[in-house]
Amino acid sequence: MNVRIIFLFILLLKAFYVDAQEIFTPPLKTNTAFKAGENLTYQIRYGLIVGGTTTLTLAEVVLDEKFVFHARAIGQTTGMADKIYEVKDIYESWFDKETNLPYKQIRNISEGGYKWYNEVTYNRENNTVNSMKSGIHSVPEKILDLASTFYYLRRIDFSNINRGDVIFVNMYFSDEVFPFRLKYKGRENVKTKFGKIKCFKISPVVEVGRMFKAKDDLTVWFTDDGNCLPVLVKMDIRYVGAVYLELTKYKNIVNPLMFQP
Repeated sequence: MNVRIIFLFILLLKAFYVDAQEIFTPPLKTNTAFKAGENLTYQIRYGLIVGGTTTLTLAEVVLDEKFVFHARAIGQTTGMADKIYEVKDIYESWFDKETNLPYKQIRNISEGGYKWYNEVTYNRENNTVNSMKSGIHSVPEKILDLASTFYYLRRIDFSNINRGDVIFVNMYFSDEVFPFRLKYKGRENVKTKFGKIKCFKISPVVEVGRMFKAKDDLTVWFTDDGNCLPVLVKMDIRYVGAVYLELTKYKNIVNPLMFQP
């Protein structure tokens, strides 16, 4: 199983419009969700088959004489999948600690015999990006990259969002601007390996077609607490069935996880 599927919940590049209120770059809360040193490990599973892992780490570093967050996401195959088709994808982002907007990103892909490396820097004063591969491009204000989107979503103030509303942000990926829409579907208790946790339920709006049968065939559960931590992703994939991405380890989270009886 190609481990790139792990990133689908933030790589839905052809989102459909949904008949609901759209919220463009909703207000961010003061950051109580994550801190430098956080380390998250996810496992991708199809039935009893484990196809790969994703590790997300966050550090504080200095970039251009400014303290910023450095996020690093590594997705790789494991076990038999690694022997059949070895994959190691690395996404990095250097983003502002207050606004969560990225200053720089790196995409370093190794999938079988295919390799791809690119660096992109962001100019926030004139809303452009400079890609090592393709040069300078104009982009929308407040655009995000792949890794920073993950942390941006964790700082959204869900108290001002109603069930059925759609969160809308722009993301720069593979030298293109992609709209990213996520439909808020309320709260739900979720069983995890750590215990039952109250969560927000979010469905990124996906393209119906070759991969998905319905536009809500992808669901992400974020903890309904100060961490807003993604603990489970479910993807109902055409001809494959349900594929899960589950949080299996965590270190240095800001707030203790709150478990339901």
